[in-house]
Amino acid sequence: MAKAYWVARVTVTDPDSYKKYAEGSVPAILAHGGRILARGGKYEQLEGEGRARNVVIEFPSLQAAHDCFHSADYQAAKVHRKNAGIIELVIVEGVE
Repeated sequence: MAKAYWVARVTVTDPDSYKKYAEGSVPAILAHGGRILARGGKYEQLEGEGRARNVVIEFPSLQAAHDCFHSADYQAAKVHRKNAGIIELVIVEGVE
């Protein structure tokens, strides 16, 4: 079974609310077998429009990544992110 990844690009506009989201989302991510590979940190924008925060989270499967996003715990954390920034988030399936 191929692993799957959340790939997020974020511009944070309200750091306090975004911090609450980030703290609240970690338990949901871990409960679904997620492993945070990159979260913020240095980056180099090579092409296209960049965002200051880039996040990559690995999950054991596409289903686990999907289930995490739709879980009650993640959705409760996501409420804090609603007006805290601009986010693009995709789930991509890895190569077996």
